[in-house]
Amino acid sequence: MSYMNDELFFDTNILVYAYDASETKKQRACAQLVGKVFEGEIIGVVSNQVLGELFKGLTESIEIPISLENAELIIKDIIQSDRWMKINYDAETVKKAIVTVKFSKAPFWDILIVETMKENGINKIYTENEKDFKNIPGIKVINPFK
Repeated sequence: MSYMNDELFFDTNILVYAYDASETKKQRACAQLVGKVFEGEIIGVVSNQVLGELFKGLTESIEIPISLENAELIIKDIIQSDRWMKINYDAETVKKAIVTVKFSKAPFWDILIVETMKENGINKIYTENEKDFKNIPGIKVINPFK
């Protein structure tokens, strides 16, 4: 399935910051972006990989972890929302990611996101992690903190 390039992929770090009370400045910026998706102002995209990473990040990786129940509600809200586009990868995507990792030297999980985006015609990603995405042809990195 291919889309129109109006979509903005949300990397895990942006979604985690949107709900991380210990990062107030970043939380404000990211919560506004997430709110724009839920309000229909922009088209947000996530993959199943990012949804899994989001749950782990919210419940284990932030300074003040949120409860499993609240993290579950956040994930369910995104999954059930028609405003969020959900995409996934398959075995062929993994093979492409391995090839890309060999020339990009970027971490595998980031490259798996890139290949999933490409397969779905999405070329823009909101992320704080510019270094691992910026040298990938066809991908535009948007850091909301700059």
